[in-house]
Amino acid sequence: MTQDDQPDYRIPQGGGVPWRDMGMEETHRPPERDIEITAIETMAIAGNFTWGIVKVETDADVYGLGETFRAEAALDMAGRMEVDLEGENPLDTDRIRELLEQRYTGTGRIGQAAFTAIETACYDIKGKLFDVPVYELLGGKYRDEIKIYCDTHGGESLGEASEHDPTDVYTPESYARAAREVVDEGFEALKFDLDVPTHAEYDEANRRMDNAALEHKVSLVEAVRDETGYDVDLGMDLHWNFTTETAIRLGKKLERFDLAWIEDPVPPEKTESQKRVTQALNTPVLTGENLVTTSQFNDAAREGMMDIAAPDVNKCGGLGEYVDIATVCDLYGIPIASHNISSPLGTIAGAHVSAAIPNFLCMEWHSRDVPWWNEMCTRVEGSGPILEDGYIDVPEGPGLGVELNRDLCEQYLVDGYDLIV
Repeated sequence: MTQDDQPDYRIPQGGGVPWRDMGMEETHRPPERDIEITAIETMAIAGNFTWGIVKVETDADVYGLGETFRAEAALDMAGRMEVDLEGENPLDTDRIRELLEQRYTGTGRIGQAAFTAIETACYDIKGKLFDVPVYELLGGKYRDEIKIYCDTHGGESLGEASEHDPTDVYTPESYARAAREVVDEGFEALKFDLDVPTHAEYDEANRRMDNAALEHKVSLVEAVRDETGYDVDLGMDLHWNFTTETAIRLGKKLERFDLAWIEDPVPPEKTESQKRVTQALNTPVLTGENLVTTSQFNDAAREGMMDIAAPDVNKCGGLGEYVDIATVCDLYGIPIASHNISSPLGTIAGAHVSAAIPNFLCMEWHSRDVPWWNEMCTRVEGSGPILEDGYIDVPEGPGLGVELNRDLCEQYLVDGYDLIV
């Protein structure tokens, strides 16, 4: 038997039996809207995290940009999706999202992050083609300004803190000093990491704080409240690190400080533990950065796992999925405080969707340590920085309404990537 005579055992692109194939080789539209995706390009920028940028090109001389969470793996996946998207019309944002979910159903959080960047870029294209900002395509806006809360880390930058003895870094004085600086910069909401080391040596595996560690955490929060007063929204992040009993004991001790929330006190997959903590505390419990679908948020809301939801702007599957998540949360009376560790590009995408949902509370900003963050994007209409005095004015330019700073992107381009703007 020759090679040509052998049976074709290769599974076709998109899977096995294509009962529900969401691809469309052509759609019937007027010529000005009958456009096609021609290429997917990617690059990574070295911010405090690695920021992944995806560019979707078309045959209409219009391109769109989107950002993906935790760049390298998701960028690789986004690039591989080019074969599925060539010839598709980027205006079909919902259908494209379903097409990708169908063909990459087993890719989990990394897949959802890749979908997000591609779908955001398609919205950017749609807005540019129709000459409207993205928020108009999501249903219009409830607000002109987006309230930002500043992630203030652990009193010092994450990079600096990793190089010193924790007892010299994570002090009440350093927390109070950082809080004062952030409030003086115009922020009305801020968050600190509270899962910081206390002792030189401790058992990292058992997820439990001893009494000394608990009192240390209380002293940090007390110092911040003494410095800022109670007019500032204050959150504390525990990064899924603790046992149920430690989370409850700590939460009870912190109730007198009237926190806006305690974030991710226990591992997110431990549903019963999360429920017990949420139900035991008067302080609101926030979670959601590790949930990436509407169904997951619906389950968490129904089970009473959270008081505030924190979908990640560039990880949850796209702006359309984000709106769906917000709608489900609103049915349970749950507000949205978006998780966000993005560059200005991804943050602006978050600003558009935050403007378009009723139950928005605030969105995270994680880049206070990056001096050039505000310079990475410029508005295509109007002027002024992306972020100012703790708020983002939602751009009014077409699409996302911003352009990347080519020179700056080239300066901080990660090795192995080509500049795509």
